[in-house]
Amino acid sequence: MVIRKREVTLESLLSKTAAGDRDAFQQLYERSSAKLFGVVLRILKNRQMAEDALQDVYLKIWQRADAFDAQKGNPISWMATIARNRAIDVVRASRNHQTVDEPGDEEELFQLGASAAEGVEAGDLETLRFCLGEMKLDDRRYVLMAYYEGYSRDELSERFDMPVGTIKTRLRRGLMALRMCMERA
Repeated sequence: MVIRKREVTLESLLSKTAAGDRDAFQQLYERSSAKLFGVVLRILKNRQMAEDALQDVYLKIWQRADAFDAQKGNPISWMATIARNRAIDVVRASRNHQTVDEPGDEEELFQLGASAAEGVEAGDLETLRFCLGEMKLDDRRYVLMAYYEGYSRDELSERFDMPVGTIKTRLRRGLMALRMCMERA
């Protein structure tokens, strides 16, 4: 007779972490750090900055583990959102010291879109890629730069020499097109 040890879920590890269980937090780190590091590295494009940001991410997870709500999503998506937001904060803070290149070609835009979908199911990822491909090039570029690279409307306005209202309209139009395509697929 083989007794199987019940797999501990990320959800239960987050719950134990919220209660101050350091061992659970260590296990949570071991099971999720590679994925979260990938999230911040894709955005920051600098290993040292990504490592520093990852420390901040886990500090925030430790402090806010009690805010996780399983009814609103899965644990890895919740943690990936924290990682993404932290990386974007780092980019914004250092934007004066570095230039984030604008996506140059179609394949790079698709890769950005795929990277932006951390925590998305595989089938949904293919749907996202398809829907990004269906969008107008400019709309796709604005959406990816705003929601993946972390550019604000004002920054996009300045970068493309357009009024903020125009950028806002194009972002809204792009998101609506993306949402409608995702719902149809």
